[in-house]
Parts: sequence; structure tokens; C-alpha cells
Amino acid sequence: MPQISKKAEAMPESPIRKLMPYATAAKAAGKRVLHLNIGQPDIKTPEAVLDTIKNMDLEVIEYSNSEGFAPYREKLSAYYRSHGIPVETDHIMITTGGSEALTFAMMTCFNPGDEVIIPEPYYANYSGFATMAGVKVVPITAKIEDGFALPPVAEFEKLINERTRGIVLCNPGNPTGYLYTRDEVKAIGSLAQKHDLYIMADEVYREFCYDEASPFSTYNLEDVDDNVVLIDSVSKRYSMCGARIGALITRNVQVRAAAMKFAQARLSPPTLGQIAAEAALDTPQSYFDGVIEEYVARRNFAVKVLNDIPGVRCPMPRGAFYCIAELPIDDSDKFCQWLLESFSLDNTTVMLAPATGFYITPGLGKQEVRLAYVLEQKDLELAMRIIAAALEAYPGKVALTETHSASTSL
Repeated sequence: MPQISKKAEAMPESPIRKLMPYATAAKAAGKRVLHLNIGQPDIKTPEAVLDTIKNMDLEVIEYSNSEGFAPYREKLSAYYRSHGIPVETDHIMITTGGSEALTFAMMTCFNPGDEVIIPEPYYANYSGFATMAGVKVVPITAKIEDGFALPPVAEFEKLINERTRGIVLCNPGNPTGYLYTRDEVKAIGSLAQKHDLYIMADEVYREFCYDEASPFSTYNLEDVDDNVVLIDSVSKRYSMCGARIGALITRNVQVRAAAMKFAQARLSPPTLGQIAAEAALDTPQSYFDGVIEEYVARRNFAVKVLNDIPGVRCPMPRGAFYCIAELPIDDSDKFCQWLLESFSLDNTTVMLAPATGFYITPGLGKQEVRLAYVLEQKDLELAMRIIAAALEAYPGKVALTETHSASTSL
């Protein structure tokens, strides 16, 4: 039998989706499964988008330009400028989701064998993108006891060698919900300038910042125009994950020209998705105000309930719609599978994402899970009751040895 490639063998499984067979089996057995494992918002897509889709009168669904439709890119640049981020139309290349943008960026900026530093825990698919590009991820660990704050820059410098080519920074962060401060982002900018590194800035959760906090875009850094590649997406911002529209944004002319070769090879980003994404730019601020209010209420409820459970620690996120909780369990992979296979409350169970898949350092995350608070309040309340009851019944329950405070915040 022919063998698959070493690259295919090296591709990691998604910790977000790898337990889906167990969820499918639970549903087939008649259980209801509440999905806290995946960042699929239940918020309604803006009316402007839905109306545009309903009223499309295309006779031919044609290719767009490889860099995306010009009117959409022009309107998108205006969106960024309205948020104080100086992006010009020719800085923008539309991609098939933020995933393609980051894949193109890594393949453009890095050679096989190069190293990229990423604070862990991080969005698990970064490892997959790096594998596709032949790049080695070098982790630097953010700790739950510090609320997942950025490790000191001095710790980053210890990891830099002749193979180091870049840093990936997700702000606000998935999976932690941490919002990096202006000083933290500036420190990474200074480090990139000093060592001539690329910064891959994943800012897809920009609109989701809480407690009157404002995000500081890496694109606003000074003197690093050639170093920054901004990654963006409409998926979460407008609750339209299936549109598959993202963007690679850079002032580096050489990087953009090289990335265009990859864009041309895949022909064009989705035509219908771009039409929907352009319409989304007409979404009024009132939509986002309502969304933020809803997510703050969900966050406050979920984090409080989790921290009230004996042995659980969950820092308060200030962005995105995720949190990581440390649980009194032996193994998060086993616990999450057990929830689907062996536990229910009122014939309902919960699907969580084991945090082991968000770390690359062996052994980390074994007592942690990621929760996406993307369910409406009544379902979220039920999910929290199930988690509390499951922790009482789980046969692998352990006592955490470290004393911690439920008031940890980001």
C-alpha cells in the first residue's frame, strides 16, 4: 500500500473537533449535547448580510480577482481607518478565511526549518498551519496563575536564535480570552525590530473587548512597517463563520507580492462570501453594542459559576468569547470524552475542548479545558450545572495541590 506523506502524519488533530465522533454517538443515543467546545456564535448574522444574500440576482457566480474584489477591499480599508488602524486598499489581500491568511503568511515569510515563537496556550490550528509550511513552533508558556499575561520579553529573547523568524500574537486571545495591553504589544514590536522578526498579528476578535477595554492593534506600532502581517476574518465579528472570508494585510510590498503567488495558485477567495462580507460592513454599531452586552453577561455568569465550584480556577477574560478553566481532574482528554460517553443530566451533556491541544509543551493543559460561552443564557446555565455535577461524579477527580484564588483576573 502506498504510504502517506510525513507532513500528513505530522499534522495534529484538532482538539476542538477530535471528540466529534463521541458527540455524534451521544446524539444518536438520544442525548442532547451542548457545544461549548467550538467558537461558533449563536448570535444572529446582521440583517444587512442576510438581506443581501436573499436578494442576490447574479446570473453567473464568477471568479473574483485573486486579491479579492476591489470595492470590498476599498470599503474594508475604510472600516480599519474608522477604527484608527491606518490600512490602505493595496495593503489588503482577501483570503478564504483567516486560516488561509495565516497559512499564506507563514509560507511567504518562513522557510522550512525556520522557527516561530508563539505564546501558549494558543489556537490549536496554528500548529497545523506551521506544519503545512514546514515551520517549527517554539512555545513560550503563559500561566493560568498569571491570568495568561504575556511572559516577559526577556523570556522571549532567550528563545531567539539564528533560525527564529517570527512571533505569532493573537489579540484578543483564543483560547484564553486574554487582551494584551498596549505596553505588551509595544514590547513585542520592539523585539521584532531588534531581531528583524515578522509579527503575525491575529486580530480576528478585535470587536470583542470588555470592561471598557480597547484593543491596541499591532498595525499601529511605529517603525515596524515591514515586520507586521495582520490576519483578520469576518467569521466571529459578524457571526458568519461559514462565509470563509479573511484578509492578509501588510505594508511590506515584497511580502504582499509573494503572497499573491499563493493567492493566484488557488485562483480566488469565495465570491458569495465576499459579497456577504462587503454587506456586513454596513452593520450599525448598535449590533455590536448588543453583542458585547450579551457576551459580557454570559462571561460573567460562566466564570463566576466555574470559580464557585470547589477546586476550579478560571481567570476572567477581557476579550473574545473563550475562557480556560483548571479543573480537579486527572486528564482533560479523558474527562471530555467521559462527559460524552458516560455522563448526562436530564439526558443532556456538554462537549468541551481539552486544553492539552492548545499547548505544545508535553504535559501542559492536562487539568484544563477551554469553554466557548457561545450559548444563550438558559443553555449556558444548564451547561454549568452539568459541569458541576460531572465533576462530583467523575471517577478521575483529584484534589488540586496548589491553592489558588477565584479572583484571578486578566
